[in-house]
Amino acid sequence: MLVSGYHRQAVAGLPADVPVLVSTHDDRGACGYFYVAEKRLAQLNPIATRLFDRPVDMVYLAREGSVTIGDAVSAESLVTSPRIAPDSFRDLSAPLAGEAGLRDAVAKGLLREARRSDMDAWQQARAAVDRSAGTLPPIAGQSGRAVASHDSSLHNGYVVLKPMILPAGLYGAHSATFIVPKGVPRPTGNPGHSAIYDFNTLTCAGAVCENR
Repeated sequence: MLVSGYHRQAVAGLPADVPVLVSTHDDRGACGYFYVAEKRLAQLNPIATRLFDRPVDMVYLAREGSVTIGDAVSAESLVTSPRIAPDSFRDLSAPLAGEAGLRDAVAKGLLREARRSDMDAWQQARAAVDRSAGTLPPIAGQSGRAVASHDSSLHNGYVVLKPMILPAGLYGAHSATFIVPKGVPRPTGNPGHSAIYDFNTLTCAGAVCENR
């Protein structure tokens, strides 16, 4: 069996002698990663031929988050394998993912919700760096120099209080803004689409930071 996807994947309920290959984006799998979706069918046969020396026999598309292979069954007949509990695949050492992970980090004192004053302090610190570097041109009719804007919305904003690992799944609407005070280490892990404003280096890290 080949299992793929973007994030970590796991299989429960198969006999122990069934070989399983997991290749996802997150684990940088040797076979790359793919989705079984109606708009992505063209990539399936090349992968199947390379791994199993045969094309795909049939594609079963998921509907509303579930898929049935074979004859249709009623919801009452679905059972969880008693041999392998789904919870056994959970990585207890990893933080909870997404919003649940952020709430858990706040409860543990690793994060606190950011305030507008936290971002104001960041802007002032960055403006001071720009002025001292002489990168801001003077403006006619004004004394001093222009103030560069390093503004950012505080979408889902948090201040990092202690060393921590970022939750997985911080993409799109689930992304966050992290402000790291001086003396606090930058969080590790995958920031996804989130932004990290680090007072230790006065730099912004993340895909959204290019123009900030």
